[in-house]
Amino acid sequence: MSGEETRQGVTLTNLDKPLFDGADATKRDLVDYLEFVGDRMVRGLRERPLSVVRIRPGQEPFMQKNLPKYTPEWMARVTIWAESSRREVTYALCDDVRTLLWFGNQRAIEYHPTLLLADHSTGPTHLVLDLDPPPGEHFRQAVRAAELIRAALHADGLAGAVKTSGAKGLHVFVPIAAGTGIEDAAAATRAVAARAERLDADLATTAFIREDRGGKVFLDSTRSGGTTVVAAYSPRVRPGAPVSFPLSWSELDGISPGDFTIRTAAAALGDRDPWRDEMPPPQTLPADLIEEGHTIPIARVQAMHEGKRRARARRAATDS
Repeated sequence: MSGEETRQGVTLTNLDKPLFDGADATKRDLVDYLEFVGDRMVRGLRERPLSVVRIRPGQEPFMQKNLPKYTPEWMARVTIWAESSRREVTYALCDDVRTLLWFGNQRAIEYHPTLLLADHSTGPTHLVLDLDPPPGEHFRQAVRAAELIRAALHADGLAGAVKTSGAKGLHVFVPIAAGTGIEDAAAATRAVAARAERLDADLATTAFIREDRGGKVFLDSTRSGGTTVVAAYSPRVRPGAPVSFPLSWSELDGISPGDFTIRTAAAALGDRDPWRDEMPPPQTLPADLIEEGHTIPIARVQAMHEGKRRARARRAATDS
């Protein structure tokens, strides 16, 4: 059958069909790319509960957490109680390239692992800062904000690695020592963002409510605990099928996020693994960073309360 073949024991089908509207790529392009980056991408996925964004032909993208019943028995998995939905969820553990190819055949475009390993006892493995430029702003703004994060980290003797988000922004990952508590890691992330904001409050903001950002780059410090972040090398469901691409700090000024797609990233990578090569070793978080972070309100909680307050104020103004 046209467009069908087997790789690493996985039967692949409909390879010559378009991937999704605007991708300018086929399912074969996706599978070829995943196979090319396979070992590199799996390093960041291994032992982490995985959610994926899939696209069935003619349907909207959807996030899949729970493995479907037809998942092959050989795939590693872990079952976790989800407090929000009050049920058990069985997540894939993408521990090998075969699993990655199986997901590619399922039209899984995006790969979102948790910051925690399946064994939660070791705590979060990284702090993550998500830098989101405002609508209409140039990618350069996100680059400048990333340099603020880098400077704030350096002042505390810390270092991180940077990658494009695959959308319009950047992610900074800071590897941390095993055994760091979830709440302490979350607090430290808030403190890093706050310190970066203080370095240039005209450029960057930690304001969680969009209308309060004033055209500045949002330093999102809410990725912590069991939350997910798109993996290094993961494609994205965006026009042109870009990928989240790791970079050295010195490369930031010379690139655009659109430079790296499932059709071009392989040539840019060659045999390198910049996510491994640029990632510092795990670091112990300074006590003062954690202490400051615990004095900063949790953004989502603060925003929820503020949203309710503003809604009450609007209703009161209407009633009067």
